[in-house]
Amino acid sequence: MAKVESFTLDHTKVKAPYVRLITTESGAKGDEIQNYDLRLVQPNENAIPTAGLHTIEHMLAGLLRDRLDGMIDCSPFGCRTGFHLILWGRHKPEDVAAALKGSLEFIAGPATWDDVQGTDITSCGNYRDHSLFSAKEWCKKILEEGISSDPFERHVVTTSL
Repeated sequence: MAKVESFTLDHTKVKAPYVRLITTESGAKGDEIQNYDLRLVQPNENAIPTAGLHTIEHMLAGLLRDRLDGMIDCSPFGCRTGFHLILWGRHKPEDVAAALKGSLEFIAGPATWDDVQGTDITSCGNYRDHSLFSAKEWCKKILEEGISSDPFERHVVTTSL
């Protein structure tokens, strides 16, 4: 079985919240994609409840696309501590962290239920499992701790996109 980089990461050494570049890969025609670890809470110490995480996921799907060129996907980790972010091209961790910070600021602040896309039976596979209240509270907590552009040392970003 292929080794998965994320399972080789020592989860006891990282300091969440952070943004971490997992890999940059080149395709046969020279196109590049990057895979980022957007870790919102400390592994094995906390986990975002599914309804809040689900709502954050739906909101990040649009908010990060507004802030970063080339977004392909943003998918939650099964452990509920953050997300994988897949992007076309090369991006700096500081820029990804600033985009994440700006997105979480919107969710924690002015976001209303009308801002959450895909919350009905026709547009979501588990439409009953959402909580904007939970999403807002978790985003506030994450922002209070600060988002680092480094997983092992706290380099908290001050700007947001």
